[in-house]
Amino acid sequence: MNDKSPLITHVGWGRMAVEGIGEGKDFKLYPGGGRLWDWKETGTGHSPGIQPADVRELLDRGSQVVVLSRGMQLMLQVCPETLSELADKGIEVHVEETMSAVGRYNELAAASVAVGGLFHSTC
Repeated sequence: MNDKSPLITHVGWGRMAVEGIGEGKDFKLYPGGGRLWDWKETGTGHSPGIQPADVRELLDRGSQVVVLSRGMQLMLQVCPETLSELADKGIEVHVEETMSAVGRYNELAAASVAVGGLFHSTC
């Protein structure tokens, strides 16, 4: 089993490509794979933002570091409860604009860190 976090090979407005997964708008990535991120699953919206339930899948899949992208224009918020839950579990977290978040995530993944992330490719 390959538990390496997949690299993001392209990011542009409304479109990302991930090695071994394909193309889409928003992604959940973690050691060993990833999938499209459907906000409706957890009731995520720009506000209140990324929910604790959104990151639990990343942790369940072995992520020891989490990168959260806030969108290209920083419109996506992060619930304080989400950050509290990550801190309580001792998870290192990075919250950044999408292009910066992709760069940080790819750097960590390339270094074989067990990194997971949530990526939003529009506003």
